[in-house]
Amino acid sequence: MTTRWADFEAAEPGLAEAVTTRFSPYKHHVLATLRADGSPRVSGIEAEFRLGELWIGMMPNSRKALDLRRDPRFSLHVNPGPGTSMDGGDIRISGRAVEVTDPAGIARFTGEVTVPEGPFHLFAADLTEVVRTYVDDPDIVLEVWRPGRPVRTLRRGNDDGPPREEC
Repeated sequence: MTTRWADFEAAEPGLAEAVTTRFSPYKHHVLATLRADGSPRVSGIEAEFRLGELWIGMMPNSRKALDLRRDPRFSLHVNPGPGTSMDGGDIRISGRAVEVTDPAGIARFTGEVTVPEGPFHLFAADLTEVVRTYVDDPDIVLEVWRPGRPVRTLRRGNDDGPPREEC
């Protein structure tokens, strides 16, 4: 089952809006991929929410592109921004990166944005999880979405008690 950004937006419009609002002020974010030996690689990345997709583009033969070609699993973490306030919370999107190689798919993307001259890798995200974490004093709140399920909201206090799920 493929879960495009548009599917997530339709299923959970409130959380999708919080995610795009949090990503929009910054151009660069953090992408985690898996190296050939299974260890994590963390890289800076530009991400675009357009045409019902979450797009991830990168330079040709970059390590992160080669990682995704070998193992498409990724996590994309929002730029935390200046200071420590984390306005809007902390956002992480996980999934599988599907490389776009057909000319029509690439033209669909490049028709919407300015891309640098020369070749590049383009991936569309197949979402497996979206998590928003924020503070609602005295709790840390986690909103967790996975395909085919409604958003789960968990609250954790500053103690050793288990998280509490909101209904």
